[in-house]
Amino acid sequence: MAKTNLSKAQRSFEKVNDIVQKYQAKESALIPILQEVQEEYRYLPEEILTYVATALDISPATVYGVATFYAQFSLDPKGKYVINVCDGTACHVRGSSPVLAAIKKKIILPQGKKTTEDLRFTVQTVSCLGACGLAPVVVINDKVYGNMTPEAIELILDQLLQREEEGVN
Repeated sequence: MAKTNLSKAQRSFEKVNDIVQKYQAKESALIPILQEVQEEYRYLPEEILTYVATALDISPATVYGVATFYAQFSLDPKGKYVINVCDGTACHVRGSSPVLAAIKKKIILPQGKKTTEDLRFTVQTVSCLGACGLAPVVVINDKVYGNMTPEAIELILDQLLQREEEGVN
């Protein structure tokens, strides 16, 4: 059937169905399925969790339980850029709090929120990024930045935004 003949609801689940079929609709593949779905959508929407449960012939509670058990999964939309700021002992002692404050101020993160309104940035604190020798450490998507200062992180964010405006990202 051509894509144009699919209903809007069918098209919205077409990518998810492709992911499920890639794993032969096996319940044992639930975690990699959810990983790929999250990579595609940047979070796990409730209607997609229900669709995955139906496709795998398991209860929605089982899928929801896995999606909420593992910290890598998010039920809330995440930004294009996920910024993880280490607040472990080494990073805290070496100044991660002012770095975090500079990030929130630079990207204009609303009080009490983790993600900007435009879904460009998500800011999270983590207990350890495994790079204590580079403290304080920030990871943006998969890139590690060590020995951060408020001024250094502002410069990095400026460069990131400039590349985005130029269409380089």
